[in-house]
Amino acid sequence: MPQLEACLIDAYDTILTCDFSVFRHELPTLAGLPPSTWDEDYNRFSLRLNDGRMSKAAAFGEILRARGQEPRPELVREMVRLDEELLIANARLFDDTIPFLDRLRSRGIRIAIVSNCTENTRPLLAWLGVDALADALVLSCEVGAAKPAARIFRHALARLGVAAEAAVFVDDQAAYCAGSEAVGISAVQIVRGELDGQVPRGAAMVRSLTEVEAMFGF
Repeated sequence: MPQLEACLIDAYDTILTCDFSVFRHELPTLAGLPPSTWDEDYNRFSLRLNDGRMSKAAAFGEILRARGQEPRPELVREMVRLDEELLIANARLFDDTIPFLDRLRSRGIRIAIVSNCTENTRPLLAWLGVDALADALVLSCEVGAAKPAARIFRHALARLGVAAEAAVFVDDQAAYCAGSEAVGISAVQIVRGELDGQVPRGAAMVRSLTEVEAMFGF
């Protein structure tokens, strides 16, 4: 492998964790909808939310309509506000995240956060201070493509100005690691919880970002 020039790194379950269970109660309760149906309702729009074809406001409006409610603008705005507030309140960085990013920066290795996410992730990363440590935030909802599509990886490489063979990608999802390898980026799968047996052929596996450092001699 050529000298490492860049690290592309996932957000959720890689550098940060979030308890999304609270969303399943708080958001439908605000809307006067049964929490028991919220996951089903929300998941219908998840792909379009992740690739930016739909905003949170539009998705919440559609959910309200489907459940026989008028999507009053003030209610939709409050749901969007609560959604972002809950994300910030229930997310936290893993303990090894800031030291890992700091060591990358100290060695001149460029950093891109590459995340499948919705519009509330950029404010979250800013609140956590991660945006200040990264050279680029490559968010699927802004790029218009989600992992494992080649487009989002190529966009990240272009933002950083590096070739695929000089980059490494760290993610918790085996399929996304395979997507990066398909465009020539070496992949490392991080598994912080139970092993799922889905490590793609050719990808290394680690249990922490500290182990990634050890692999590349940071």
